[in-house]
Amino acid sequence: MLVLITYDVNTEDAAGRRRLRQIARQCVNYGQRVQCSVFECLLDAAQCKSLQAKLCAIMDPKRDSLRFYYLGNHYAKKIEHFGCKTTYLPEEPLLI
Repeated sequence: MLVLITYDVNTEDAAGRRRLRQIARQCVNYGQRVQCSVFECLLDAAQCKSLQAKLCAIMDPKRDSLRFYYLGNHYAKKIEHFGCKTTYLPEEPLLI
C-alpha cells in the first residue's frame, strides 16, 4: 500500500534538529521524498508498523507531529501532480 508520511519537527534547539535528521533518514530508507517533510512509501503492513514505531520513538510528542495517510493499493487514481518536480513510479526500485 502507498503511505504518505508527513512530519513537523520543532527545530528551535539542537535536539530538535537532530530529531529532524533522524526522522528524515528513516523515511529515506523506506520511500521517496516528494516535499521537504513529505514522503511517499510503498509498504506492506509489517513495514508500515515498523517504520511507525521507529519514527514515534524518535519524535518528541510534545513538540513534534507525525501524520500517516494510507492511500492503499489503488493509489494511482488518488494522486495528481502539477509543477516542476519530476514524478516517479513507486513500484520501481529506488536508486540511493
